Amino acid sequence: MLRHRSLWLVCIALLSLPLSLRAQTTTGTVRGYVKDQNGAVVSDAEIQVTNTSTGVARSTSSRADGSYVLPGLVPANYDLAVRKIGFAPQRRQIIVQIGATQQIDLSLQAGAVELQAVTVQAAAAPPAIEMRTPEVATNVSQQQIEALPSPGRNFLDLASLAPGVSVSEDRVNGSLSKGVAAKNISAGGSSPNQINVFVDGASLKNDLTAGGIAGQDASRGNPFPRNAVQEYRVISQNFKAEYQKSSSAIITATTRTGGNTWTGSALFTYQNKSFVASDTFDRAASLSKPDYTRSLTGFNIGGPIQRDRLFFFGSYEGNYQNRGQLVQFKPTPAVGVVPALDSVNLTKYNGIFQSPFRETLVFGKLTYAASNNSSAELSFSDRLETDLRDFNLNTSFQAALNYANSVGIGSFKYKHFSGPWLNEAAITWDRYRRHPRPETPGIAARLFHYPGQDALIGSSLSTQDFTQRRIGLRNDLTYSGLHGAGDHVLKTGVSLDFVHYDILKRNDETPKFEYARFVDPGNYGWTQDSSAASLHFNFRAPYQLTYGTGVPGLTTTNTQFGAYLQDDWSPSQRLTLNLGMRWDFESRMLNTNYVTPKMVVDTLTRYNDSLPTPLDLSRYVSTGNNRKPFYGAIQPRLGFSYSLDQDNKTTVFGGWGIYYDRSIFDFSVDEIQKIAHPTYIIQFAHPDSTPKAGQVAFNPSYLTSDTTVLNSLVHSVGEPEAFLLDNKMKPPKSTQWSLGVRHAFGALVTALAYQGQRGTDLFTYNWANIGLNPNGSCCKSFNIGAHGFRNIIYSTEQGKTWYDAVSLQLDRPYHRTSANFGWGAGLTYTYAKRSLAGVDNLNDITSSFPGAFPNTLGIPKHSDNGGNDERSHVVGNWVMDMPYLFGIQFAGLLTLGSGARLDIGCPARFCGPSTYINGGFSPKKYSFIIPHAWAYRRIDFKLLKDFPQISGTKLGVTLDVFNVFNYNNYGCFNTDYNPANQGKASCLASDPRRLQLGAEYTF
Repeated sequence: MLRHRSLWLVCIALLSLPLSLRAQTTTGTVRGYVKDQNGAVVSDAEIQVTNTSTGVARSTSSRADGSYVLPGLVPANYDLAVRKIGFAPQRRQIIVQIGATQQIDLSLQAGAVELQAVTVQAAAAPPAIEMRTPEVATNVSQQQIEALPSPGRNFLDLASLAPGVSVSEDRVNGSLSKGVAAKNISAGGSSPNQINVFVDGASLKNDLTAGGIAGQDASRGNPFPRNAVQEYRVISQNFKAEYQKSSSAIITATTRTGGNTWTGSALFTYQNKSFVASDTFDRAASLSKPDYTRSLTGFNIGGPIQRDRLFFFGSYEGNYQNRGQLVQFKPTPAVGVVPALDSVNLTKYNGIFQSPFRETLVFGKLTYAASNNSSAELSFSDRLETDLRDFNLNTSFQAALNYANSVGIGSFKYKHFSGPWLNEAAITWDRYRRHPRPETPGIAARLFHYPGQDALIGSSLSTQDFTQRRIGLRNDLTYSGLHGAGDHVLKTGVSLDFVHYDILKRNDETPKFEYARFVDPGNYGWTQDSSAASLHFNFRAPYQLTYGTGVPGLTTTNTQFGAYLQDDWSPSQRLTLNLGMRWDFESRMLNTNYVTPKMVVDTLTRYNDSLPTPLDLSRYVSTGNNRKPFYGAIQPRLGFSYSLDQDNKTTVFGGWGIYYDRSIFDFSVDEIQKIAHPTYIIQFAHPDSTPKAGQVAFNPSYLTSDTTVLNSLVHSVGEPEAFLLDNKMKPPKSTQWSLGVRHAFGALVTALAYQGQRGTDLFTYNWANIGLNPNGSCCKSFNIGAHGFRNIIYSTEQGKTWYDAVSLQLDRPYHRTSANFGWGAGLTYTYAKRSLAGVDNLNDITSSFPGAFPNTLGIPKHSDNGGNDERSHVVGNWVMDMPYLFGIQFAGLLTLGSGARLDIGCPARFCGPSTYINGGFSPKKYSFIIPHAWAYRRIDFKLLKDFPQISGTKLGVTLDVFNVFNYNNYGCFNTDYNPANQGKASCLASDPRRLQLGAEYTF
């Protein structure tokens, strides 16, 4: 109690500070030195920067050593002017980027005796790449966002330009059932859960379920309108102490702002099945292309409500997709052999059914420049989407899932500047709702197993409704007036979030009855063995029922607190040390008030010593007061940069830090719901036999929509599972370090860096009633079912990841050298090795059930078997104006990969070490520039042609071509130990060639 009272006192004290500092999550900094023509320092010179769009100005003075710093600048084009009596004034144009610190050294010429006025003109400077940051960071400019090809207009697609960052592909006919994951981002050796994205400083962290980003755990949609994003920064390694809730990478974006001129644009792009080449595997199976259309629309407008003072910006984007999804049941054996299966008439469910996806994204912002020293900003965004899906060759349209998803964010920010102080305060509100439910409820599901295919009919199995509501307060304080053994920029800040969770998890409330011709009496699963040893059900009755019932709801709250202190210390002009410390705390990352039910405690107490893995009951039985929040999230973060020359052309940089994330609350939900709303599995006896122990006779009344009789059945003979969370559970953590060098060859900047990351304390589930034999083989078990439970599942934090990489980046930002010509390009090469322990592949960590069967101790360090352990990866991008080719702008993306290494055979704990080779499979390589080097090859083009302007407006047409050369990028490899089948692919990892037409109107 005393610790909580102390925490609140700290919060109140920090929040009551009259000044608070900027968060580098939304702004940039300009700093440097002012000297005369002889290199002598010039103090008391006035440095002023003026936003060329809004006319808002900021100023400061150089200090005794000639240094100056202007923190908290909104990313934009600026006119920078410096002047002092006795010197000729100087002016230049600069571009301030989000999260970046630009080193701008100024040289004044003596001669002028009066303070001269400086005329502000529009900025025309080329973008500068930050040379002095210790972070491994990549800035994505507005030019790249607008010009580079992106199939679905997800602004996060371009995060792949950063080393070590992977973005799941947008697929024309992608669905979870075809093995295509949701639109997720991962970095280094970590899962998507460990990413965090900030938009205008507001965190999009998903506290409840997997995926990292609110709304992205099972969605093909976009988190934010692309036409509202001005630019963003991807920090894939060693981010500073002001960033929270991520042990992997940070993406921070800033939105567009209206200026002193009304401007806007509208766009429309279209794609249908005739624009998409046929899939190799679909052609081989003689499958025709399904119906498909996608329309992407957008509109934005911004301008002054009051010139130089009050500005508005608003945007809208729509994503409208229609798919024809094929349902094609081909039951075997032939008609007449098994009359019970014939009577179901599965083929009547066949056909092509529409799978519509609809997404609406809106954003609005008011920006108020109260004075040159203060500003305010009010913004709101909303995301609404529905997706009718999850029916396919094996699942009827009747079983479709209606997936509803919404994210709303409101934010108010206030800044005040006073001398060396900068104050930024922010209040945010957000609401995230995830609501998948059956499209056709109330029909019992029936799953038919037969050789070559399963067939599922009836309603979708589960209804879920997760809602996360948050009110967040953040204050940040910067002080740049400290001089002691060099110059310091001190930053400190606190954040306090009040979060409310409402969860409805009605899993498996649609009863699922499973049918088969033959059933193995040993494991009671279906088999193709037709011998007398099998049970011959012949589809006459189901052999198994899966059904969930009970109390499905949970409502709770959580308080999240974070504080940091950062000193960017420059002992000399060439050396900068970044010294930071962060601490994070959550009152209820897991359910601290939970009381383990008596039935679970009694069973564990009685049989714990008989379990293959006896548990420390003091850690796994919660009394309601012995489970404490985690107070140990102390995170030192250190970095440095050293310029080897006076002009900052060559810089050595590096860093080391500790980074804590959070475990998703769904783990705590399952701990409660597995007892309060259990899923039961009931075995039905053969229709011509008397039920044995653990079996019941099937009654046709069970198939009715009235589940009252099922509730009585499962409560009388069913066995729940018990989920136990470690009372001392810690959040995921990573330790990161890097060392590199940057060099500028004129406008081209190169960076070579090593990056290391070690992930620890990753949440995993284990089986207490099943364990390994003394020789390490699987498995020995204790019949806990005889004592009322199907399984005892307990948590550990023994999952681990390893990531080591060397990256080479070349970047030449886009810049116009004349009215009609400009170009920019970049290339990132990453050589990496990813390993993990405690789970079989990284996808296990990503899911809401990160299971390690039977436990983590049986899974030693090995290659990531989830398709993430790729050695070589290349991403290139370019934007080029071609005035002599009809004025077309030509932009593109190049992606090459050597292919992921996979394990051969089944894990040694199941099949023995003789049939298992860790990382033994690497896919076949093909040529692109380098012979036989790439298993993955894709080139995307975008062509833009603008027509002559009419009354200041402009109309353009676009053509996007994805996978221009129609490369087959194979996936779903067979990694059996048998060499005859090894390496055979059964799917494509990317779509074949496709086109997209569009039009853009700008005013």
